[in-house]
Amino acid sequence: MPGTPRPQGRRERNKQDKLERITAAARELFAERGVDDVTTQEIAERADIGAGTLFLYARSKGELLLLVQNAAYGEALARGVQAAGSATDVVDAVLAIVRPVVECNRRQVDNGRTYLREMVFGDPEEPHHREALTIAGQTEEAVADVLRRHGGVHDDDAASLARVVSAVMFLAMAASVSVDAGVDDLVADIRRQVGAVLRPAAR
Repeated sequence: MPGTPRPQGRRERNKQDKLERITAAARELFAERGVDDVTTQEIAERADIGAGTLFLYARSKGELLLLVQNAAYGEALARGVQAAGSATDVVDAVLAIVRPVVECNRRQVDNGRTYLREMVFGDPEEPHHREALTIAGQTEEAVADVLRRHGGVHDDDAASLARVVSAVMFLAMAASVSVDAGVDDLVADIRRQVGAVLRPAAR
């Protein structure tokens, strides 16, 4: 029947099962102890696979963190976009997108900061890294869309300002001086900076 998806073969099911076990094992261990204190061997053992098999799915611990965090960041962005839909003020709408991303980043501070570092300095040819960059791009596009709808900003300027908002958010989360800052403090700091940039542009 046309359009009916082919059922997965045994090999594909086995690969998917291993990927899910690896992701779950890495997520649990990173949450328990932080990425720096977990070894790839421990992840392989908890996933009940060999270390060699693990490296077929992610070539480094940094890529394993990207694998784990990408899904969480994607979900956070989706929540933020939905929340932004009910905001009427341009800065409130932008911060509605930003806040869930900051919350995701601060669940485990060291993991969050390492994720940002991997996003910037990781291998762009690696699929988990490409996915992280895609999520970052989707975040900027969501902010640009808010600026066009609520702020009356033209397309090119909206894209440029969205990149500025992204940079402000990134630096606020990654900066060493912010290690002990909570979500509310970071969001307040981002709001001050974003407000200073956006309100003149939206007039």
